[in-house]
Amino acid sequence: MPTFLDHCPHSELVSCVGWTSPDEVYTSSDDHQILRWNLLNDDDSSVFTKLSDDTYPTDMHWYPRVGGGVGGASKKHTSSSDMFVLGTTDGKFLLISRTGRVEKSVEAHRGAVLTSRWSYTGSDLLTAGEDGQVKLWSSTGMLRFTLTQNTSPVYSIAWGPESDQVLYTSGRQLVIKPTQPNAKANMWKAHEGVILKVAWNPVNNLILSAGEDCKYKVWDCYSRLMYSSPFHDYPITSLAWSPDGDIFAVGSFNTLQLCDKSGWSHALEKPHTGSVFNLAWSSDGTQIAGACGNGQVIFAHVIDRRLEWQSFEVVLSGRKTINVRNVTNEAREKLEFRDRIIKISLCFQHLIVATSSQCYIYSVKNWNTPTIFDLKEGSVTLVVQAAKFFLLVDQSSVYVYSYEGRLTCTPRFTGMRCDILNYQTVSLSTDTVAIRDKVDEKAVHLFDLMTGKPLGDGKPFIHTMDIMEVALDQSGSASERRLAFVDKNRDLYLTQVRVYGSARKTVKLSTMIQSMAWNDTHNMLAALADGRFTVWYYPNCVYVDKDLLPRTIFSKDSSEFGKNPHLLSFIGKHITIRRAEGSLVTSGVSPYPALLHDHTGARQWDDAVRLCRFVKDETLWACVAAMAAYAKELETAEIAYAAIDEVDKVSFLQRIKDISVKDARNAEMLLFCGQAQDAEGVLLQVALVFRAIMLNIQLYNWDRALELAVKNRTHVDTVMAYRKKYLDKFDKTETHPQFLQYKDEITIDWEKIRTKMETEYQNEQERPSGRQ
Repeated sequence: MPTFLDHCPHSELVSCVGWTSPDEVYTSSDDHQILRWNLLNDDDSSVFTKLSDDTYPTDMHWYPRVGGGVGGASKKHTSSSDMFVLGTTDGKFLLISRTGRVEKSVEAHRGAVLTSRWSYTGSDLLTAGEDGQVKLWSSTGMLRFTLTQNTSPVYSIAWGPESDQVLYTSGRQLVIKPTQPNAKANMWKAHEGVILKVAWNPVNNLILSAGEDCKYKVWDCYSRLMYSSPFHDYPITSLAWSPDGDIFAVGSFNTLQLCDKSGWSHALEKPHTGSVFNLAWSSDGTQIAGACGNGQVIFAHVIDRRLEWQSFEVVLSGRKTINVRNVTNEAREKLEFRDRIIKISLCFQHLIVATSSQCYIYSVKNWNTPTIFDLKEGSVTLVVQAAKFFLLVDQSSVYVYSYEGRLTCTPRFTGMRCDILNYQTVSLSTDTVAIRDKVDEKAVHLFDLMTGKPLGDGKPFIHTMDIMEVALDQSGSASERRLAFVDKNRDLYLTQVRVYGSARKTVKLSTMIQSMAWNDTHNMLAALADGRFTVWYYPNCVYVDKDLLPRTIFSKDSSEFGKNPHLLSFIGKHITIRRAEGSLVTSGVSPYPALLHDHTGARQWDDAVRLCRFVKDETLWACVAAMAAYAKELETAEIAYAAIDEVDKVSFLQRIKDISVKDARNAEMLLFCGQAQDAEGVLLQVALVFRAIMLNIQLYNWDRALELAVKNRTHVDTVMAYRKKYLDKFDKTETHPQFLQYKDEITIDWEKIRTKMETEYQNEQERPSGRQ
């Protein structure tokens, strides 16, 4: 994991540590000194300020440099932005400016101030102490109110992602309490010993806790246990999430551990430092500093990050070095950079490397001449790749670039929280950007990739429940783009990205989803759901023929992947899954659906049918049937439906084939796909009013049929005749007011009606735009 740089400029126990930038650290100790560390100059340290002899620090927290509260608040109280709060053992907290001056000293608690934390917006300050109280202060140190009073000391506190909830310790229990007055708190027993540290990450919304029972645990925000560690040798004294929420660090006596967000351990180091009392990550997530019991300060750098894509393996072997290996021919490359590497991403034949000042774009075909451009900020928090573009996120903006290094767009919306965007809440395709809103988690903002402007009417897609995860499919045209998302109930939905004509269609695909991933080259969707591993070979089937959807799915038991597996990627026909203990498992799917997508995408329908006849798999035939129906390839659809014994649908398709008017045929295909409203719209758009009336009569939509007839002053008698025939069949009498009104005015003459209908059909044949 890390490289250690040990120094002993402090003569007593070091109690707290804080970063102001990725290259500057401040530490405080029982020797009454606050030191400034310059990591660019061989980790040189100098005395920042000296405290009085009776002041012993307990905790330090710098004012947040970038606010990210509700509404997308940026910096607030700029006069405070170069200030930190320092808790002390005599019950005070000190507000100290960057010049070293104590701006304010506040009597806060009886007994020591054990911990203090700024909110994410910087507008509020929390303190907790030995007296069991948790207090909320203004940014200038004015008491607002006491949040809670406990009988035991509160050793650690953390803000919720929206700065509207507070997590604090109470003996062996954890408590989440909203800051609103009279709001109900959520309390649960979390450990068998006193809890010493908690942390709550705003990106993944997961909670860490650790204590004297020598365990650390991972919880979700609903107090459900996600992971419990094995017993350590000593009580755990410090915890810290990395800013992006992917990993966290754990400190104990002579122990520093790096863990995945799922809980399993990446690496374990045993430095001779005594207890690690405090841990803090740099803003770019590449370094961690620890305050140690023997007076040392340790600095660690995360290395050995490993990425794989097809035959390439990329390893971050040092702070500024990447090793690349092609496993097929053992070709190796060593990439060296002038600045510290912050983020790397490998996919779609390109390696993206973001350093503290520049972005490097490598093609897997050429490792010697990367495309390089400067970054506006040196703290890239997220890289998302698609086939032709990639997306970078820093603390203030979202940027979309081409692989030639050209800035394509910077999508944004009111209230966007860039600081907490992650792989679950941002998705990218060749033409669309999707970003889940943090202020309203039911909303997903959809942007055109080339312009950065919101799609459609500019309004976001709104679901009925909070959305937890979004993913755009990666192939096909922009008009057929689909967004898959998982909501708070862990239900999987598919919705249209671009809406034409009627309202957006959103359809549920599955329930109890653990994770999902689109295929990188074909629109196949894989998911782990309710103990099953499932692949939808053609998810768009849900918009064509819902009855056919179950027959286009591959599903098997997922017990071989262990408990709580996570789906990492779906590349080609290989799926990579991370098991709960951290090991990677690769599973495969049939190669034939991908071949089928290739044939149908190139409109090689004969080859698609030939493939199905060769494989003799009903799943492939079902996929071809849905694909052909969607593409209005009636001959192929008829063959495929016949192969899976759908006699009624074959009969309907044969009837459609007999219609010589192209627009009418298209409308009937829409009707076949269950899109009656769109079918009517197509007919009315080309002035086939009679067809639209007959369509509604066939669907027994009598009100709409009569409305169209009256509005266009044609075939009112036809509607009345078919209505009477329908009622006579079931021996019913007319009761509808509108039909009763026209019953006395119109005489039904079937001979005349049939003549008019024949005339309509003949007129259709003579339409120059309607024949094919």
